[in-house]
Amino acid sequence: MQTLIRRAAGLDVHAKIVKACVRVWEGDDRQRQEVREFGTTTAQLLALAAWLGSFGVTHVAMESTGVYWKPIFNILEEQFTVLLCNARHIKHVPGRKTDVTDCEWIAQLLQCGLLSGSFIPPRAQRDLRDLTRHRAQLTGEATRAKNRIQKVLEDANVKLGTVASDPLGVSGRLMLRALVAGQGDPAQLAGLARGRLRAKKSELREALHGHVTEHHRFLLGRLLRHLEFLEQEIEELTRRIEAMMASTDPAPPQGGCPRDEAPAAPEAVPSLDAAAPAPVDPPPAVPAPMGFLEAVAWLDPIPGIDEVSAQALVAELGTNMGQFRTAKSLTSWARLCPGNDESAGKRKSGRTGKGDRWLRRVLVQCAWAASRTKGSYFGAQYRQIAKRRGKKRAIVAVAHSLLIVIYQMLKHHTAYDELGADFFDKIDPIRKTRYHVRRLEELGHKVILEPQPQAA
Repeated sequence: MQTLIRRAAGLDVHAKIVKACVRVWEGDDRQRQEVREFGTTTAQLLALAAWLGSFGVTHVAMESTGVYWKPIFNILEEQFTVLLCNARHIKHVPGRKTDVTDCEWIAQLLQCGLLSGSFIPPRAQRDLRDLTRHRAQLTGEATRAKNRIQKVLEDANVKLGTVASDPLGVSGRLMLRALVAGQGDPAQLAGLARGRLRAKKSELREALHGHVTEHHRFLLGRLLRHLEFLEQEIEELTRRIEAMMASTDPAPPQGGCPRDEAPAAPEAVPSLDAAAPAPVDPPPAVPAPMGFLEAVAWLDPIPGIDEVSAQALVAELGTNMGQFRTAKSLTSWARLCPGNDESAGKRKSGRTGKGDRWLRRVLVQCAWAASRTKGSYFGAQYRQIAKRRGKKRAIVAVAHSLLIVIYQMLKHHTAYDELGADFFDKIDPIRKTRYHVRRLEELGHKVILEPQPQAA
C-alpha cells in the first residue's frame, strides 16, 4: 500500500494501558517502526506525547473505545492531528489484523490514508454537551419519580390524577404534602386547591377519599423530596448552560470572514497584453458561525422546538455548519436518512442506522411536538406519510426535515419561514382533486365538480 503520511502513530487504548506504535517512512520502501507501552495516568500520557513528538509524528489514530479515549484526546489534540476512528470501520479494512498488534495495524492504515476520523467538536462544545446530556438524564429521572408517586397514589386509592390535569402542580403538591403530614380529611385536602381547580372541590373530595396508610405517607414523602431535589439540580444545570453559552463564542472557521463582510477582491496585476483581463468577481461572503445564545434564539421559532431542546440541539451540532458539506452530509452523519442496502436490484433494508443517540432523541421529541402543531408544514408532512407508511416512519421523516431546516438556518443565517399546512395541496392540486374524487366514487357517490365562483 502507498504511504501518504510519513510519520504516523497508532494507539490501542485500554482502561489501564495504551499501546503506541510509531511508523516513520524513510524512503525507498523502508519503514522504521517502534512499539511502546504507556499507562493512562496524566503523567504517563504526557510522556506518551513527548515520545511521539521525539519522532516528529504529525498524525495519530485510535479507536473510539468507550470513554477511555477522551483523556488521551484532550492531551494530544493540541500537538498532533488526532483521528478518532470507528472500530467497525477498522475491522472492515482487509488485512492481517489477527497476526499483528492492534496499534501496529492502526498505524499502518493511518499511513496509507485508509482511516477517516469521527467528528469531534471543540472543547467548549464538548463541555456544553456534557451539561445538556446530564440535564436530559435528570429530566428522565424526574419523570420516573413522578410515575412512582402516581403508582403509590393508585395503591392508596387516591384518584387525584383523574380530577387534576397535573397532579404534581401547585395544588397537587400542597395536597400531597398535607397528606404526608398526616392530614386525612378529604374536605381539608380539597380546600387546598388553587386556581381553576377550586371549581372541582366536590370531585376532589371524592377523589381524595382513599385508604392511606403510614407506609404510603413514608413513600410519598421520600419520593416528593427526591423529585424536588432533581428539579433543583435541573434548574442549576440550566443556569450553568445559559452562562456557558453566553460566555463562549465559537471562533470563525479557517478561510472565513466576519459576518456581513465580503472578502476583499484580489489586486489587479498589470498585464503585458494589449487587452486587459476581465475583472474577477469576488467570491460570495461566508457567514461566520453565530454564537450559542444567538443560535438558540434563531431555532426557537421552529415548530416543536423550545428553548431547552434548542440548547440541546446547539450542544450536539454546534453552530459551525462548515464541517458538513451539505445538508445530506449532516443527515447521513446523524443517521436520520434512509439506509442503503441493495443487492441484485433488490432493496433489502432501509434502516436508518445508529448515530448520535442524544441528537436523535431530541429531534424525535421535537418532531412529535411539531407534528401536533396546528397550521404547520411538519404537521401536514406527518399526516401525509403516516397514513401510508405508519407513525414511526413518519416521525423519523419529520425529524429529518427538522434537521435540514436547522442546517440551512445555521449555515446561511436565514430566519424560519413557515410553509403552512396547505403546502402539499398547492404542489399538485389537480392530482389531489383526482384522488379525492376517486375515493368518493369508491364509496358509492357520484361526483360532479363545478368551479367555485371567485369573490368580487
